Amino acid sequence: MSESRMEALEALLEERWSCRGFTDEPVEAATIERLLNAAQRTPSWCNTQPWHVVVTAGGETERLKQAMADDERFGPDLTFPESYEGVYAERRRESGWQLYEAVGVVKGDRAGSAAQTMRNFEFFGAPHVAIVTTTRSLGVYGAIDCGLYVQSFLLAAQALGLGACAQAALAMRSELLREWFDLDDDRQVVCGISFGHPDPDHPTASYRTSRASLDEAAELRL
Repeated sequence: MSESRMEALEALLEERWSCRGFTDEPVEAATIERLLNAAQRTPSWCNTQPWHVVVTAGGETERLKQAMADDERFGPDLTFPESYEGVYAERRRESGWQLYEAVGVVKGDRAGSAAQTMRNFEFFGAPHVAIVTTTRSLGVYGAIDCGLYVQSFLLAAQALGLGACAQAALAMRSELLREWFDLDDDRQVVCGISFGHPDPDHPTASYRTSRASLDEAAELRL
């Protein structure tokens, strides 16, 4: 029993990818509720469960997309990385060029890369977006707990046959999101997750990002 459960988890982790191409078909409400119920089992420090999630559907998703396009305010609640250096810059660059090559953006095509960046704020065409917020008073560890929640959400989506993409870019629109969803002052936007039924024929479905070897990521003192 334990071996088969481990194999199931390994399969979900292996198969999951950041989906950036979706069909127009909405996800049934019962399926979304099942996904959220599964993610709600996420562990957190002292069981604080600092996350709160708002999920859009239908017309609200489309209206929010338009608001994202019209609003010129940028600025996250949580500090973004100051820089990417060394191996982190290499991994970021590799991932970025895999995406650009998939959608036909060539080196030096600033207009093409800018257009692809703006696809973030269109939720990559997904019919749903989940906005994840944390409680300000819990600081960095509240955000860490929300990161665990995001992973649970992504794996649950994969298990349900859905595509999903966690997007820090959406946190750049924190002021808009706070107003749109009437968020309390103590809430901080962590990220958004665009999700729906994946389009297997979309160009961005043609590649997968790499992972560092175990030797790079862990030190085993056994």
